[in-house]
Amino acid sequence: MKYMMTYDLMESVRNTNQWLGATARAFASYPAMAMTANPAMDWLRAWGEVTERTFERMVAKPDWDIPVQTAEDGTDLIVSVEKVLERPFADLIHFNVGNREPKPRRVLLIAPMSGHYATLVRKTVVSLLPDCEVYVTDWHNARDIPVSAGKFDIEDSTLYLVDFMKELGADLHVIAVCQPAPLTLAAVAYLAEEDPSAQPRSMTLIGGPIDPDANPTEVTDFGHSVTMGQLEQTMIQRVGFKYAGVGRRVYPGLLQLASFISMNGQTHANAFRDQIIAVAKGEASDHDKHNEFYDEYLAVMDMPAEFYLSTVERIFKNRDIARNDFHVAGRKVDIGKITTVAVKIVEGEKDDISAPGQCIAALDLMTGLPEDKKAAHLEPGAGHYGIFAGGKWRKNIRPLVLDFIDANSDAPDKKRAGAAKAGAKQAANDDAPVEKGPLPV
Repeated sequence: MKYMMTYDLMESVRNTNQWLGATARAFASYPAMAMTANPAMDWLRAWGEVTERTFERMVAKPDWDIPVQTAEDGTDLIVSVEKVLERPFADLIHFNVGNREPKPRRVLLIAPMSGHYATLVRKTVVSLLPDCEVYVTDWHNARDIPVSAGKFDIEDSTLYLVDFMKELGADLHVIAVCQPAPLTLAAVAYLAEEDPSAQPRSMTLIGGPIDPDANPTEVTDFGHSVTMGQLEQTMIQRVGFKYAGVGRRVYPGLLQLASFISMNGQTHANAFRDQIIAVAKGEASDHDKHNEFYDEYLAVMDMPAEFYLSTVERIFKNRDIARNDFHVAGRKVDIGKITTVAVKIVEGEKDDISAPGQCIAALDLMTGLPEDKKAAHLEPGAGHYGIFAGGKWRKNIRPLVLDFIDANSDAPDKKRAGAAKAGAKQAANDDAPVEKGPLPV
């Protein structure tokens, strides 16, 4: 009961701050306040507006808000979100572009479940949609899942990925962003033994902690510095009475957000100070750079306690994936059994979450995969977010990923001559010369 009361206390504090912001904004906007020039009222209104929006976003799931696509004849094509497969902890969704012929590239984008909603990869979806049929793992907020739905740990997550890949069929290319990279690797290895025909044609792993100790970061150091008992006592709470998941053990989104912000506290403080100034001066807008970023960044979701704890213990502490000793449902998953799925690794030179070296460790684990099916790319100057969204992704990384998909696709409409395809495949799989040399540490 005490952990439910703590959860509700956090929600009450959030709600109170949202109310204070709304009250300050309403009070400073009262017409009588305009009778005399009083700059303090402008500052109070600006503070209230920013504060209300900030705390309101913490419990709101962002919309996908995918822009209209344009056909070759200039016709607007509406994008709708369709559920392909529904599960208690996640849905497999498809972005259907109305009246458009299906694209030969079929991509399953595996979004991270690390505190933010799947909409974190919205820009990635937007960039891929003109050229691909895009499917995404839409993880659910644990506070909205009844206790009767059972547990959900990293083994369950791996089996979800297996089911999603089976549902979509073999003519598929998987892109995993950050946190799910090691579990995606395990899911494909699981399929390699259980149902080889259901394996995807290619797998792109972007900035994931395959071997966290290969190049430690603050995230890695934290995982080693605390015991599992300490984590369970300090981070895990039970969902309060307001939500459908009442009583479920979770790592609350508000606690996760506090951790995110503390990593770059001064940067965030400066950003909100500047936004209050901009609002007071009338220079802010509903969709300015600050609001677009923080509307997504502040929208956090609760994570199932079993998933969080098992991730820390088995991925970071015990390094089950890095040691190729990961078990699912009592069965060892041998990554060396992957022999036909082309694999591409993408890392960012300045990634401070999954530093260079952590993700590329996957290539050494795939002992059964021919070298000509392995590729890697280190993006100069890119941070963690930049390797799957933003300018570096759109201009540099995305074209390489699409070329890699094409080079390892047997889609019927490709109709390439054998020699030409072999040459293209070799070129796409060898796009980055830095991978053979030492990575920065």
